Amino acid sequence: MTSVYLTIDTEYSSALANSPCPVDRAENFARSIACLTPDGPAGITHKLELLKRYGQRAVFFVDPMPALVWGVAAIEDVVAPILAAGQDVQLHCHTEWLKFAPPGGPFAGLEGRNIKDFAFEEQCRILEWARDTLVAAGAPDPVAFRAGNYGANRDTLRALREIGLYYDSSHTPGIVGGDSALDLRATDTQPLLYEGIIEVPVSCVGDLGGRLRHAQITALSLKEMRAALLHARDGRMTCFTLVSHSFELINRRSLAVNKVVRARFEGLCRALQDIDGIWTADFAQSAPVKVFNRAEMPRPVPASTIAVGLRYAEQAVSNTLYGAL
Repeated sequence: MTSVYLTIDTEYSSALANSPCPVDRAENFARSIACLTPDGPAGITHKLELLKRYGQRAVFFVDPMPALVWGVAAIEDVVAPILAAGQDVQLHCHTEWLKFAPPGGPFAGLEGRNIKDFAFEEQCRILEWARDTLVAAGAPDPVAFRAGNYGANRDTLRALREIGLYYDSSHTPGIVGGDSALDLRATDTQPLLYEGIIEVPVSCVGDLGGRLRHAQITALSLKEMRAALLHARDGRMTCFTLVSHSFELINRRSLAVNKVVRARFEGLCRALQDIDGIWTADFAQSAPVKVFNRAEMPRPVPASTIAVGLRYAEQAVSNTLYGAL
């Protein structure tokens, strides 16, 4: 059996909160978490309903950093429906919020876009506060973490170990030149022990020109995701990790539902239900079943010219009709 981690980064938008025309907490929740549109909700409650309909598990990486600005209640509103649906809540952290905190807070004078921008001791303080705030909002003690923007480094893993977490999912082999500074390889595609933490990479697929593309709902066609799941099942992969976001089924500025991405997400849920030999896992109850060494890392599914062409066509339609997220 291949364990599929369907991960959903669940976060308020610091850009909307601090733009030239900032929106308040309620409006930010409506646009980034609930994703309320004239065509109905398309955020986490919509995804929770689809997960229930197709009998699937997901991991919601929830960012508690907006509590610096709005208090713990802002995070309680995010955590509560996820737990009520019986899904897994784990720790996310966007340190962009530090510079918007009112004076006199716990991190006065600290600013940085990514957790990697801070010294080890500062990372420990930030991550411990984030963990405790997530728990104060009603979540169980987290065991897994993903850095905002994937912007972690080796000190981040040491800090996670220091505060008692076991898993990280910030390594993205399919993103070249991204914010991750973990010093891992593009061939590190399966869970491995690194700095005392089990690193669970975001999965990837082969792309044209010998490149890799990360397994995110907005980055791949349904045909590519399905082929990647079959390849993982039929190969030596015990784990396949997909990324989604709380807000990515809509355009947050126009509040238009992106029908291309919405159909793709539901199609993925249906594929997860229908494909034998795979199951959706979470970090709280079903950790990775195998830790690989580098010599045995399996390769991603090769690129399909037809599937990539379909993705280009879908993205063109999506961008033309619905614009950027």
